[in-house]
Amino acid sequence: MPVQDPARSRASRLRRLGATLVAVVAVAATAAGCGTAPTVAPVPTPPAPGAPGDPAALNATDVDAWLDGLLPAALQRTGIPGATVAVVRDGEILTARGYGHADTGSGTSQPVPVDPDRHLFRVGSVAKLVTAVAVLQHVQSGDLDLDADVEEYLDFTLPRRYDEAITLRHLLTHTAGFEERVAGLIGRDGSSPDLRTALATDPPEQLYRPGTTPAYSNYGNALAGYVVERVSGTPFDEYVGRHVLARSGMASSTFAQPLPQALADRMARGHDAAGVARPFEIVGTVPAGALSAPATDMARFMLALAGETVGEGPLLDPPTRELMQRPALDATSLGTLADGPRMTLGLFDESRNGRRILGHGGDTLYFHSHLQIYPQERAGIFVSLNGGGRGGFDSHELRQAVVNGFADRYFPATSDQPTGVDAETTAAHAAAAAGTYTESRGIGSNFLTLIGLVGRTTVSVTDDNRLLFEPGPLSATPARYEEVAPWVWREVGGQRTLAMRVTDDRVTAISYDSAFTLLPVEPARATAVVVPVLGVSVLVLALTVLSWPFGALVRRVLGRPRRDPAGRTARVLSRVAVAGALLALTGWAVSVVTVMGLQDVSAASLRTIQALQVIGLLGVLPAGVRLVDDVRRRVGRHRVAASALILLALAGTGWFAVEFMLLAPSISY
Repeated sequence: MPVQDPARSRASRLRRLGATLVAVVAVAATAAGCGTAPTVAPVPTPPAPGAPGDPAALNATDVDAWLDGLLPAALQRTGIPGATVAVVRDGEILTARGYGHADTGSGTSQPVPVDPDRHLFRVGSVAKLVTAVAVLQHVQSGDLDLDADVEEYLDFTLPRRYDEAITLRHLLTHTAGFEERVAGLIGRDGSSPDLRTALATDPPEQLYRPGTTPAYSNYGNALAGYVVERVSGTPFDEYVGRHVLARSGMASSTFAQPLPQALADRMARGHDAAGVARPFEIVGTVPAGALSAPATDMARFMLALAGETVGEGPLLDPPTRELMQRPALDATSLGTLADGPRMTLGLFDESRNGRRILGHGGDTLYFHSHLQIYPQERAGIFVSLNGGGRGGFDSHELRQAVVNGFADRYFPATSDQPTGVDAETTAAHAAAAAGTYTESRGIGSNFLTLIGLVGRTTVSVTDDNRLLFEPGPLSATPARYEEVAPWVWREVGGQRTLAMRVTDDRVTAISYDSAFTLLPVEPARATAVVVPVLGVSVLVLALTVLSWPFGALVRRVLGRPRRDPAGRTARVLSRVAVAGALLALTGWAVSVVTVMGLQDVSAASLRTIQALQVIGLLGVLPAGVRLVDDVRRRVGRHRVAASALILLALAGTGWFAVEFMLLAPSISY
């Protein structure tokens, strides 16, 4: 799906989330270790990131030799089938290289080597840069206002929690406040997405006040693309084909789905973790990630972003291009988060070695890409892979090896970066930051709130008042951070920077990447609360169900009489509730795994699960009656204890259902 999540392949991460959720529901005690992705063998990178050094000569000969030494071995080690790379410098394509295979072949067909000029790769969310350019072309012409209410340009109403307008500036910086949407992100070859339908049908809820909380949103970017379609009077893919791709000289690139016949046989095949070629992916929200392009065309796009005329003319005039490349929000709305990396109008701040670097990454199920430009150095690099590899982080590690290796080899740091916060202040700030956090990019209005149970980050204070993030932002392993400016922290031994926002002496947000934020976990949803409640409740209910046939067998073997008919109705109803609660939890687990695998779950199925959940919740009443009756009739301590445990277990699962929105009216995901 079209996502910018540079720490992981979206597909593999979603599968891990679903699998972990099953473990949470089935054996809740194991959930304490959830969310940590498997560690993979590190990809070689320069030994001292950010350390002063002499740059290598940035020319075709050196770049080719460096790439040839890095990529073939990395592809073989990770099982990624192929890679395509392009580098630009000083207004021209310095080199374009292909490695591995565009198609690994099967049966009688032979493997096809990657040709960087011929083979198209799906670039995922890198396509969002094209959408941003299209918006800014209309800002440049005066047809769009970045700060007007976006509903002025729409023909449907957006859901709003706040009175503030949602603007194009918010959409292009991922600060409109929308929750995530999963349904419809990726379809299979043969489907035909309709942009308006995808956006207007069950739009996501607004969780955050506009402009305040970076929370990456495919929906928001696609909405900006629909505004282009509305204002131009031309379907989005046709508009950008004519006014962005053609003007950039990208003659072999397209947003069309399925591909035009002339390009279809040039499409590289995406491959799954087993190395099996998969069908062409259909992106449901076209502007957010439907671009297919060869590396040489992406090189031309990088040149066009830098202001070079490489096709029919410049994409943007100099003032508008400068507007696109500068931070788009400030402390007025972001507060102290503005002291960290910030989005421009479409580009992430990925600066390294003291150099200003703007970029964007993207993943579909089977393709993984990254683009970076160096505005001052007039350079850029693009890399795309047609497989995620055998490990969950393989594609991320390899892309980082390419883009960070490029920076460290050709644009190394010239001096160390000083720190400047006194020890007493740092100690207070570190204490305020300690806690458990979850991603701002999430879901809060329906049953997929469950995915917030995994992927959490724990922040603790070490002896030297540094912060330990477990796992580190955009990483599978822990990372330590030191304060380098008030509420600004830098990775120890690295270059990643994050900023914090504070309210009433507590950290309320940690921005660790331009469009990604960590938010404190609500106390009621803390792991220390949820895991024991859910785990014990499920265990009690499961043992209760197992006891039914066992108890009947014991009575039959020992010749014991059946229980007193008094209170039988309450006992039967509580049994129905126990079964309903367990079936509902199982149904939710299966549904989440299915959805995270990008398969649809029918509304009828979800409503049935909700009905079972309601039965479990309402079962608290007969379970309470049963307990009172057992106490009144003095049936024995063990039976009273069993009745009490069943009541508490049903109450526990009911609380869990309410807290995690399992009974929410909306089942749109």
